[in-house]
Amino acid sequence: MKKALFGLALASASIAAMAQMTPAGLWKTIDDDGKTEKSLVRIQDAGGLVSGKVEKIFDPAKADAKCEKCDGAKANQPVLGMQIIEGVRRDPDETAQWDGGLILDPNNGKTYKVRLRPVDGGKKLEVRGYIGTPLLGRTQTWIRVE
Repeated sequence: MKKALFGLALASASIAAMAQMTPAGLWKTIDDDGKTEKSLVRIQDAGGLVSGKVEKIFDPAKADAKCEKCDGAKANQPVLGMQIIEGVRRDPDETAQWDGGLILDPNNGKTYKVRLRPVDGGKKLEVRGYIGTPLLGRTQTWIRVE
């Protein structure tokens, strides 16, 4: 009986650890300075297609911010609730990485290619926005909240 319980607990821990190694979850975004908490973004996986929406903005002065520099359907729309990550899929050649989609920076209205990589056992997410090649971009590290 004890062996069965131990095996079940071990299997549950393994499943939980694997679930943490995906970008799906709630993430605290951190500014490029590495200190300033900006927002919470909920990333969801729907049938292998990953997307993310802004759930909370920490700065009360920006809580009602609109995407003033965005084009198209997102122009002058509230940042809160806005989908900023779309079209991302797991990389078939590197299963610990998700890419192929886009990320929007609501501060400047620009859209970049994006690469997502869970690190530190899934507790952190490296979010790399880039133009052309991943070498020409910047990376933020987001912290898993749930």
